[in-house]
Amino acid sequence: MVRVAPGGEPQLVSRIPDVVPAGEGGLLGVALSPDYDTDHHVFLYFTAAQDNRVVRYDHSQNGLTNPVPIITGIPKAGNHNGGRLRFGPDGNLYIGTGDAGSTTNSQDLGSLGGKILRVLPDGGIPGDNPFATSAVYSYGHRNVQGLGWDGAGQLYASEFGQNRFDELNLIRPGGNYGWPQAEGVTDDAGLVSPLLVWQPSDASPSGIAVTPQATVYIACLRGERVWRTSLTGTTMTDPRVVVDGLGRIRHVEVVGEELYVLTNNTARGTPGPDDDQLVAIRRG
Repeated sequence: MVRVAPGGEPQLVSRIPDVVPAGEGGLLGVALSPDYDTDHHVFLYFTAAQDNRVVRYDHSQNGLTNPVPIITGIPKAGNHNGGRLRFGPDGNLYIGTGDAGSTTNSQDLGSLGGKILRVLPDGGIPGDNPFATSAVYSYGHRNVQGLGWDGAGQLYASEFGQNRFDELNLIRPGGNYGWPQAEGVTDDAGLVSPLLVWQPSDASPSGIAVTPQATVYIACLRGERVWRTSLTGTTMTDPRVVVDGLGRIRHVEVVGEELYVLTNNTARGTPGPDDDQLVAIRRG
């Protein structure tokens, strides 16, 4: 794990010895505690020997110490490992997971794969989760990659499709998002249809950033661009490309009037001198 200060070189914070990288698995997500200034807690999602898991660490001048497992038993595989961590406006930790290459996981409420999970910062289950005593918040996902909230507290998630459609979803507690029964827009009873879809060649979405006004920026890997779209009523309108030409894009954040864009080219070939950069761009 590294820290990047404005205008400075990346600084190594700590090496995580329990990470067992393979395929798309490895150190996949990071989130700071909402009370980081006082508790100095850092949460990591990573692939371990037997599973994907979320572990809390203490951050000090000695790096990351005192690991405490928050949630374990998330299915792992060579692909579809999910990995997004975000604290919501309610103070709970949300976790995007993949189906680990097994489509049955997504519809199985007893599995943590193919889900969005919601837990307390100590790993406990919030009393208002949609399924009693379960961390599952929504299900029927293939591989959740991005999470973000607008000013009304609505949760959005980006998701890899298979061959036909990638998705941007508005998440409802307890909602079934259809995989593997549906990919993209669906009229099937009991399934939630996405707000927007793209062909994978135009997207393969990764991280997202959501403004209080419900403008969503979507970082794309295969599509090598950032899409911008806005919510009007219950419809996402005017999707357009606002960043292009940087290669595969892993994540995007809104920082003031800028977009911080994280490129991720080395996952598809020999690393080059322009790979894996954090770039600040005035947002449109």
